[in-house]
Amino acid sequence: MKAAWAALIAILAVAGAARADDYPSRPITIIVPFAAGGPSDAMARVLAERMRTSLGQPLVIENVTGAGGSIGVGRAVHSAPDGYTISFGHLGTHVANGAVYKLNYDLVADLEPVVLLPSNPMIVVSKNAVPATSLKELLDWLKSRPSPPTAGTAGAGSGSHIAGVYFESVSGIKLQYVPYRGTAPALNDLIAGQIDVIVDQTSNSINQVRAGTIRAYAITDDRRLSSAPDIPTAEEAGLKGFNMTLWSGMWVPKGTPKAIVAKLNAAAVEALNDPGVKKQLESQGLEMTPQDQLTPEALGARQKAEIAKWWPMIKAANIKVE
Repeated sequence: MKAAWAALIAILAVAGAARADDYPSRPITIIVPFAAGGPSDAMARVLAERMRTSLGQPLVIENVTGAGGSIGVGRAVHSAPDGYTISFGHLGTHVANGAVYKLNYDLVADLEPVVLLPSNPMIVVSKNAVPATSLKELLDWLKSRPSPPTAGTAGAGSGSHIAGVYFESVSGIKLQYVPYRGTAPALNDLIAGQIDVIVDQTSNSINQVRAGTIRAYAITDDRRLSSAPDIPTAEEAGLKGFNMTLWSGMWVPKGTPKAIVAKLNAAAVEALNDPGVKKQLESQGLEMTPQDQLTPEALGARQKAEIAKWWPMIKAANIKVE
């Protein structure tokens, strides 16, 4: 019996190596768990276009929305571990959702990390009709409303929702959350004046800020963005303790051969080091990942550290969706 098991393991190992040698032989799907046109979708499409050069196959974006991104992540988790399905996500989808939703998968045990992607500080933005020109004036206006002001999110547990809750806790305000299938449609309603504010990803809002269709007050980083040096940090604007970075990453289903993970990582790193890709991502307000952090191990460590940090805060805020 032992000899039979040993032979079977050897056969499977050889088969896995063969699959890795000719990988990829067909298009690869990247599941983005938010609506098309949003910040996650935009980053994924920029990277996919460049990664196809390295991999020799198209990378197709599939937008699977709903439940703060947990449906899209679940689709990837339950896919075959063959390298042809990639889960794209961030702090909200691959950390916060584990404390918010009753998931039928484990965010750490059921996924293999591939690469840590660029990060986004959040930005506090409002519709232009809000009569405030500074963060202090915005807070005064929000507190003076007879009913809680409306804040757009990409759903319970999304980055914009967690950032909003964090904003409430450090400022003493109260918001009424309006969930969307992504921050792209939320931003459209902010521009139209249908909601009051969003604590949004900088990459999603920065072009509309530059165009003057919405108003920005502060970013949640410890330094100003080189791409938007006129926007103060929350600390500079008088709101201490409001610091949050929304990092992103790529994962594949657990059990994907290590050689395939290595090929995907190499293609992503090559894309991130491409001058044209860097220019596109930095123009969106994204901060590039340091070279020594572009490894599967770095993403895995970041995910676990962020779970330890954010889950207690989320549970204390009683953010829960069954």
